[in-house]
Amino acid sequence: MTQPATITNAVSVEFLQAFSDAWNRHDIDALMTFMADDCEFHAVAGPDVLGKSYIGRDQVRAGFQLAWQTFADAAWRDPRHFISGDNGVSESTFSGTKADGTRIEARMVDVFTFRDGKIAVKNAFRKDRPPVATGSN
Repeated sequence: MTQPATITNAVSVEFLQAFSDAWNRHDIDALMTFMADDCEFHAVAGPDVLGKSYIGRDQVRAGFQLAWQTFADAAWRDPRHFISGDNGVSESTFSGTKADGTRIEARMVDVFTFRDGKIAVKNAFRKDRPPVATGSN
């Protein structure tokens, strides 16, 4: 009987939780330690089918930082993480307030592709909910 191949550098739910924690700390240096050298980030909004795509470490870093520039109080709460082989999903409630006072609160998911124990692709999706009044759910 053939033994199953051993997966090395497998990503865990704890890995995704640590990634989520870095987002909530607004810690760009920590976030980038989770990303592959040739990483991609597809943001929730943008002109293309995949939203706005950031390719390579420098662009991904800039794209991640843009989230905090757009929403200075950005937070991702109530996370749930799932992993299946080289893919995973993190589901959370995103909330943040833009400079003009517009507040967003909606469930979202990040769909991940992993390679060699790192995130190769982060593809973000968020419910298209109208802005909410402060204090609303």
